[in-house]
Amino acid sequence: MATATVPKLRQALKVKPPGLNTERDLWEQGHATVVGIDEVGRGSWAGPLSIGAVVVPKDRRLYKLRDSKQLTEPEREALFDRITDWSDAWSVGHVSHAECDRLGMSAAQKLAARRAIEGLGVGVDAVILDGNWDFVGHPVTRKLIRGDAKCLSIAAASIVAKVVRDRYMRSQAELYPGFDFEFNKGYPCPRHKTALQGYGPTAIHRRSWVFMDSLTWSGSPRLPPGGQARLFR
Repeated sequence: MATATVPKLRQALKVKPPGLNTERDLWEQGHATVVGIDEVGRGSWAGPLSIGAVVVPKDRRLYKLRDSKQLTEPEREALFDRITDWSDAWSVGHVSHAECDRLGMSAAQKLAARRAIEGLGVGVDAVILDGNWDFVGHPVTRKLIRGDAKCLSIAAASIVAKVVRDRYMRSQAELYPGFDFEFNKGYPCPRHKTALQGYGPTAIHRRSWVFMDSLTWSGSPRLPPGGQARLFR
């Protein structure tokens, strides 16, 4: 299958791109395999929490890479194929909506990160994380605020995580018409909230979350955080 062509950069994206300063510093310290990690889906009301992990090569650059939030869906889709061809290794780890309910978000994020790193199939010498919370626990970890805009590895991870999760949510839209999952990807928006009030939660909603408190339940199991299902009528 031919790799999609990345569109010409829009004017809004012609700013300082994410670089390799952190990766180079870690490479110079002897950490050969450096992985960038980013998550998507933490604030969603439905679907999985997903974490991308990417090991970028030392000797080849990939241009037009930006933080996934700056890109349109077609731009992310085009870059996805280029990233997966270019990177030394990549993976996306998922935690299901049910696991998010059962574990809580902090533990779920740690589990998704572990699955992403295991999915790389390579030994990891160092990790670069977006944000200020270490949810990986690797002995060599760098945390970067706004890392997806500064660090090439994290930017790449943000795109692969976003594209893989978005594709899944688009597939679920066919099963749950009316929720607009193909557009909102499970995040709250007026149409999503209206559908929840009218139809109740789907099988992929996170049922322990506080937004469920105001819904009218019709026999579907309501899950308190970390607890057993109970019926609300």
